[in-house]
Amino acid sequence: MTATNQSLWYLENIDVIGIFCPNKRKQGAHENVAHKTFKKGEYIYLPEESSDKLYFINEGSIKLGTYSEDGKEITKAILRKGEVFGELALVGEGQRRDFAVAQENTDTCVVTVEEMSTLMREHTGVGLFIMKLIGSRLLKMERRLESLVFKDSRTRIIEFLLEINEERGQRVGYEWVVRKFHTHQEIANLTATSRQTVTTVLNELRNDNLITFNRKRLLIRDKEALTTQASVIV
Repeated sequence: MTATNQSLWYLENIDVIGIFCPNKRKQGAHENVAHKTFKKGEYIYLPEESSDKLYFINEGSIKLGTYSEDGKEITKAILRKGEVFGELALVGEGQRRDFAVAQENTDTCVVTVEEMSTLMREHTGVGLFIMKLIGSRLLKMERRLESLVFKDSRTRIIEFLLEINEERGQRVGYEWVVRKFHTHQEIANLTATSRQTVTTVLNELRNDNLITFNRKRLLIRDKEALTTQASVIV
């Protein structure tokens, strides 16, 4: 069975793909919803640009982030197929505060705020879906902030592994698999650690037979023991 975050898209029996992407939509329903493809490294939007659209990832992945006052890039999230971004346009964000950039060649369906407002009126549950989406992301950012303040690098990395397992993991017997695993640099960016630290921690966990991993997947071999490791101060 798919993970917790995946259930969000279907919590209210909403056909999210059908709502956001015109080729999956019922005939006659807002045929002007656009597809747009972005090449790897291409920005979908930048800070201070007009915030007037939402995006559904049909294929590929994107990175959301911002820049500190000294110009340092801060990664907020990496989103993949089936996820929505740009949703703050619906709650009064006049200009983008973040940037969104394609991590690979990425196909999206683009819906304007006006079109989305119509969809929310026409499709029962869409408004609730958007509220849950925004709320879940705010809670996730709050947990990350608390983790940065109160927890060490090793704990943050282990908690990140458990988090993506909750979001995208699939149970296989007594183990859990997360496909399309992040690079070490991506994990470092998302946990405010260094690439070297990520590599060290992952190798330690692999040596302890708690996980195995490669570029394509993460396999959690003992979820309970890994959860225990997150509370161990070293």
